[in-house]
Amino acid sequence: MPYRTICLCALFTVLVGSACGRRQTVARPPAAGRLPTPAAGNGAPETVRPGYTEHGYASWYGDPYHGRRAANGEIYDKNKLTAAHLTLPFGTRTKVTNLENDRSVEVRINDRGPFVKGRIIDLSQEAARELRLIGPGTALVRLEVLSVGATPGTGSYAVQVGAFRERAPAERLQQSLRARYGGAFLEPYESTEGLFYRVRVGPKSSVLEARRLATQLGSENLPTFVVRLNH
Repeated sequence: MPYRTICLCALFTVLVGSACGRRQTVARPPAAGRLPTPAAGNGAPETVRPGYTEHGYASWYGDPYHGRRAANGEIYDKNKLTAAHLTLPFGTRTKVTNLENDRSVEVRINDRGPFVKGRIIDLSQEAARELRLIGPGTALVRLEVLSVGATPGTGSYAVQVGAFRERAPAERLQQSLRARYGGAFLEPYESTEGLFYRVRVGPKSSVLEARRLATQLGSENLPTFVVRLNH
C-alpha cells in the first residue's frame, strides 16, 4: 500500500478509533471562536509545577469503562474524582473549572487521553457531574495543577499518529515511520468497540523533542498526539 494511502487510512481510522469510545455522551461541537488558540504541540511542559494552567475543552467518560483498568494500573471508578490527561504525571492533582458556569472540582490524574484535538482532559462521570457537564458532554475549562504526582522532568514521550482496527495496516505504517524516524511501535488498546492498534513514534526523552517530532509528522497529514508513556 502506498505511503500516502496509509496516511489517509491513519487519518480516517484515528477519527473513528483514537478516542476509543471513552465518552458515551453526544458532545456538542465547539461554538465558533470559543476554542483557545492552542500552543505548539499538546500537553503539559517538561517540568510541571503547582500553578501551571491549561485552557481547552473537557469531556467525560463513565460506562462501560467503569470497572476496567486505567492506564496507571488501577481500576477505573466512575464515581471517584479522577481524570485522564495526555502528559501530566499520574497522581497529579488538578483543579478543573467549567468556564461556562464557574463550577470547579479537584481531580487526580490516573489515565491517558483524550485523543481528540482541542480537548485537554477527560473527566470521570462524578467529576463531570460536579461541573454540570453530563448533559452538554463538553465544556470550555481551565485546568490548574495543585500538586504533582511524579518527580518533575522524569518520564518519556511518544507521538500517536493513528489507531487501527486491523493489525496489518498498523504494521505497515509503523514500518514506514520506523524507517524514516528511527523508532515506531504498536500499542494494543482494548476499547468498547474492540481491539485497536495504536501507532506511536518514539520514544523521546522530553516533551520538547516529542513536540518537534509531532510537527514533522503533522506535515505528512498524520493526526498527532504527544503522550507520556506509562512505563
